[in-house]
Amino acid sequence: MRVGTATAGIGGAGLLLILVVSLLTGRNPLEMLQQVGPMPDSAQVGPGGPGAPSADGNDEASDFVRAVLGDIEDSWGRIFAASNRRYDPPGLVLFSDAVESACGFGSAAVGPFYCPGDSKVYLDLSFFEELSRRFGAPGDFAAAYVIAHEVGHHVQGLLGIEGQVTRMRQRVGEAEGNALSVRLELQADCFAGVWGHHAARKDLLEEGDVEEGLQAAAAIGDDRMQRRSQGYVTPDSFTHGSSAQRVEWFRRGLQSGEVQSCDTFQGSLR
Repeated sequence: MRVGTATAGIGGAGLLLILVVSLLTGRNPLEMLQQVGPMPDSAQVGPGGPGAPSADGNDEASDFVRAVLGDIEDSWGRIFAASNRRYDPPGLVLFSDAVESACGFGSAAVGPFYCPGDSKVYLDLSFFEELSRRFGAPGDFAAAYVIAHEVGHHVQGLLGIEGQVTRMRQRVGEAEGNALSVRLELQADCFAGVWGHHAARKDLLEEGDVEEGLQAAAAIGDDRMQRRSQGYVTPDSFTHGSSAQRVEWFRRGLQSGEVQSCDTFQGSLR
């Protein structure tokens, strides 16, 4: 993936593959915020702008994140402007070990998450060794997909979708609430694909990038994660969607580049 000079010489663009660790859990990050650890300093980056290096001192990784996030924000800015709307980009916090957000405390186990309470994307860049040892999801576009997914949640907030779903979940039971969460997550996958479509039109994608993103989407499906962790699948407990669903909705966004193609709340999900 080409993201300007920020990736030049990164040599380990795969370092950013650590970002998939939160999605590899198949769980809502907010459910994991109970895990509190020591609170180190975190590096905060304002919306769309440069900032301090990541808390773990990985300047190359933080440069990559900022470059990818900058292009994502540029794409969404253009999409919103085409509909006479204003796009307010999210803030970015790079942290190591643990971090405090408006949504509570997040530890290293949380990985990347978006907090609607403060409109910030939180990325932990400290998991490379563990992730490279335990999981195989190569490619810098896999990392970019995860960043775009989290920004997709921010877009949902700007469009009022996240608030509506939150209110609906408060009125239904656990199974129905999980089903709504799946639709919300799949839409964020589709929004990530919408960005990927626009990145491809700007000739930012390289051969194999799309396959890397689709492979990452498949690797983090609830069915695959449950089968790996417990040996069987319980669809009623899905919160992010099956591998096939995640691939399908990410692909829809990639192919269309249109927000309208990402309505996961109408009809049944395949």
